[in-house]
Amino acid sequence: MRVHSLFRYPVKSMLGEALDSLLIDERGAEGDRRLALVDAVTGRVATAKHPRLWRGLLRFSASGGPGQVRIELPDGSSVPANERGIDELLSELLGRPVRLAAERADGASVERPAPEDVLEQGVEAEVEYATLEIAQGTPGNSFHDYAPLHLITTATLDRIGAEAVRYRPNVVVSTPPDYLAYAENEWVGRELTVGGTRLRAVLPTPRCAVPTLEHGSLPRAPHAVRIPMAENRVDVPGFGVLPCAGVYLEVLTPGQINTGDPVTLT
Repeated sequence: MRVHSLFRYPVKSMLGEALDSLLIDERGAEGDRRLALVDAVTGRVATAKHPRLWRGLLRFSASGGPGQVRIELPDGSSVPANERGIDELLSELLGRPVRLAAERADGASVERPAPEDVLEQGVEAEVEYATLEIAQGTPGNSFHDYAPLHLITTATLDRIGAEAVRYRPNVVVSTPPDYLAYAENEWVGRELTVGGTRLRAVLPTPRCAVPTLEHGSLPRAPHAVRIPMAENRVDVPGFGVLPCAGVYLEVLTPGQINTGDPVTLT
């Protein structure tokens, strides 16, 4: 197995950037999910997990390391994330008052409808949602959903027939032709050596409605979650039985990961 591709997402729920290398510490990839929009009305973190309110975030993209993040707007123009008036600009474009935050508040939460309800009733429907505290497995004050790194294999992506960017991984691992899809489930509790890092798989990654949504120029893809729903429902400790694809990782030994690096399970 080898590292196929690497990604980071400077602003939570916006599109991110593909990179040739990532510097990794206990908080995850340098510059990954260090910023997020916070709903000025509810105080909750904005995420496309709640498509009726926030799927428009996937029309934006963000790039750059800490202190150098630029946000590309839907019209193709871009602005620095620290631009004066950025909150007002993003609020106007998204149609809801938001502020761009660089530190996660204690107990920060997101709204997550069940993907089944979104698929059945549509992205505009007012469906029930759970309120979930984020980043419970991540040190520091970034805006990860749970753990600091997310990995998915090409075997799983090929089985589902969906693009990696829909699942927002940091690391895509290229697997041999006969490798089983959803094998990441069995990695939980095991250690991985990836480039100059040592990682531990902690949980299968539950899937929400996000992979089914439009991502920039990519169209909607209901199968991106329907297939894991049918094939890979997993009892995820603390979360329940959910469709999963990929695995969350914690960082045991910081270092650098490059595309092409070997990946070893122990």
